[in-house]
Amino acid sequence: MPRARPSVSVIIPNYNYEKTLRACLTSVFAQSHTPIDVIVVDDASTDASRDIAREFDVVLIANPRNSGVSTARNLGAAAARGEVLFFLDSDTALHPEALANAADLLRDDPGLGCVHGVLDPEPLFDDGPVERYHALHAHFWRRRAVGEVRTAFFALGAIRKDVFEATGPFDENLRDSEDVEYSGRLVRTHRILMTEAIRGRHDDVDRLGDMLREQYRRSQLLIAALGQIREGGLTANRPLGVLAAALTLPTLPFGLLTPWLLLVPAVCVLLFACADPGLSRFALRTRGPAFLLYFTAVHFVLHQAIVLGAARGAVRRLTEPDFGPSGRRRVEDVPGDRPGAPAATPTTTG
Repeated sequence: MPRARPSVSVIIPNYNYEKTLRACLTSVFAQSHTPIDVIVVDDASTDASRDIAREFDVVLIANPRNSGVSTARNLGAAAARGEVLFFLDSDTALHPEALANAADLLRDDPGLGCVHGVLDPEPLFDDGPVERYHALHAHFWRRRAVGEVRTAFFALGAIRKDVFEATGPFDENLRDSEDVEYSGRLVRTHRILMTEAIRGRHDDVDRLGDMLREQYRRSQLLIAALGQIREGGLTANRPLGVLAAALTLPTLPFGLLTPWLLLVPAVCVLLFACADPGLSRFALRTRGPAFLLYFTAVHFVLHQAIVLGAARGAVRRLTEPDFGPSGRRRVEDVPGDRPGAPAATPTTTG
């Protein structure tokens, strides 16, 4: 006789996602495995997010100060009653079997500490070609990596509560790359699985400038994640492509010496375009040759934001003691003091 499926708490951090929160919550309450509780941690939104959350049977934790996704997830985990914590970003809608599949996988394999999923190749709300690019890329590199991995992404992921408590909370000093830092601790004691059995449809930024600014900000913490990446952690982009993109702009001035030296950046662009043939074939097969050209151009520009962000992050890591994971900080142990903790106690409504 099969063991009972473990209870699941869904934890949804939210900050100003009124556009997607209703679709996210609707998908949670349409699951084949009903969660024991659904906890929305609103991180001081200024839009109608809290009103939307109150339309559903959720526990709403209202954080009085915007403290970041790590703090929001920790607050949700502390309030959760389930044996499994399913973290879901508020811009993602689940497929109906996601909770059931996550609970079954964690029940059937005691050595498995965390499972996380794959995003659909189509956006939750299609707002144009930039969003189509992002959805296609996010789906492809996750699907390529399915299996046992060394990195967990908690935008769409589940972890046994006892494993979460043993690993410790998310680092509240991090507003980006918190998944990578957490994975570095988690993988020392438990296995991590990425699986297509857990699926969701994600809504992303739809303007090129917004996407580049977001990538620049997130990439600043890449230098702090190098250790986990070296140990086999997941990466979204091929190293050859990143290197070729990084060398393209700095080699352009060579053309001032002689036009022949313009071949150097031209070769870099060609290497970039050929660095990930599987991704290019997927974009071509999915949306055709015209979109492939657009996709490659946007992908190249995005890599420039990655390179610039990583460079800025390296400088900040050398010059700012508080930058990066909390382990770098030299602070005295003060009871009740947590990096990034809210200044006031959040309010909770059922």
